[in-house]
Amino acid sequence: MFFAFLSACNIEKSETKKSGSLTEENLYFGYKPPGLIPEIFVPKNSTSSDWKIGNEDSLDMKEFYFTYSGNNPFEPPVVVYKNEGSYYRVNKYTFKHNPGNSNILYSRHNYIERTDSGWSKIKSLGPMFDREDWGIMVLSVSNKGTIVFDDYKSNDVIRISRIKDGKREEPKLLGKEINSGKWTAHPFIAPDESFLIWGSEREDGYGMSDNYISFRQEDGSWGSAINMGDKINSELVENGASLTLDGKYLLFGRSEEKVREDGSTYWDTKNYWVDAKIIEQLRPQK
Repeated sequence: MFFAFLSACNIEKSETKKSGSLTEENLYFGYKPPGLIPEIFVPKNSTSSDWKIGNEDSLDMKEFYFTYSGNNPFEPPVVVYKNEGSYYRVNKYTFKHNPGNSNILYSRHNYIERTDSGWSKIKSLGPMFDREDWGIMVLSVSNKGTIVFDDYKSNDVIRISRIKDGKREEPKLLGKEINSGKWTAHPFIAPDESFLIWGSEREDGYGMSDNYISFRQEDGSWGSAINMGDKINSELVENGASLTLDGKYLLFGRSEEKVREDGSTYWDTKNYWVDAKIIEQLRPQK
């Protein structure tokens, strides 16, 4: 039994008059949004009201879950508690939205759909994607239903699956424009399929992993990979780029390996966001 609840993004606008002129300040999730320079996204402390228990009317103590419905676009998890006899096993699923369709949420090879009575049970994308020899970390879907996903079990590559004549095609490897470098992962396809963003470690990069972008060409092919520049990338690890639900802001993570006092290491990740207009600045001029 698996249902989910995820609140839609709320965008508020307020106008204030200053010195006789009208200045508009956009508030997104209650935060002042960034410009063309990425800023660290510092989430507000979540409260108990930000977490909703699923299926309250028929709670099944063998398996139940909580979902986050607050104002942090970086945290869309579903936490599932499953009774294993003497204890509950906890699994955390991160269902991501498609910026062009908030009625379907995807998590690796699974998805859930919005229905008249709430969210559906978890569904599988089918045997094309649920393969033991593939390791999907991130899956992204366009408005047309085109799916792109990475595969860490196959030397870190990205595959694509389109719908043609009403039928889904078998996933295929993307070309060398995308699948080059030491590794390639964490893809995001634009809702209109005009561009693809992913993380990769390449010789022309700034550090261990950078965000790259490729723009769709007029003939349907993908253009050469473009490093998204030193505003987005650094000597640290950048990846996990995506757009907010309205397409106005680009989100991505920046990670740094640190050492604890006992000598063990861990990855410290900070989330950034930036105005999505930065993407158009990277688009090659015709």
